[in-house]
Amino acid sequence: MKTIFEQKDALRKEMYKKRANNTATKEAYDLWVCKQLEQLVEEKKAKVIHAYLPMGTEIDIRPFLEKMLVKNIKVFCPKTLPKRQLENLELHTLNDLEKGVFDTSHPANSKIYSGNYDLIIVPGLAFDHQNYRLGYGGGYYDAFLDQQITAFKVGVFYPFQKVTTVPKEKHDVCLDQIIYKELF
Repeated sequence: MKTIFEQKDALRKEMYKKRANNTATKEAYDLWVCKQLEQLVEEKKAKVIHAYLPMGTEIDIRPFLEKMLVKNIKVFCPKTLPKRQLENLELHTLNDLEKGVFDTSHPANSKIYSGNYDLIIVPGLAFDHQNYRLGYGGGYYDAFLDQQITAFKVGVFYPFQKVTTVPKEKHDVCLDQIIYKELF
């Protein structure tokens, strides 16, 4: 029997491969996710949003982020720090970003925000029907999400990233909603 760590590691490797080969429908699917996020912002009347800046083969939510900025909704994005900490920086434009660790990017020349969020959008490698996610293994989002008790937490992913059960540990945080659709 594999340990939780081994199960998570194997699942991460499998999902990296699948996401790397996802090219045919990526752009259309990413735009669909952006529309779903816009609807969720309206539905939840969200005024302060925390969102990732896409890297590699993650769902590209930049069109959504641009619309939120035009609507004067506050958007904050993470900067990865040591010891599983995120520094959350205000996003003013997608044209002024700095490269960070692990191939991430974050807002440049921005102020730090440590308040509460109405909506938090998280990426991941795998998600299950109970709304648990498998992240990249650093524990950054779990630590952050655990502190944001009142925020509505949503994960976005491709259909092939849905699994029956994500291996769970005590620190893993359950999301409020996951956004995806089956492709036929």
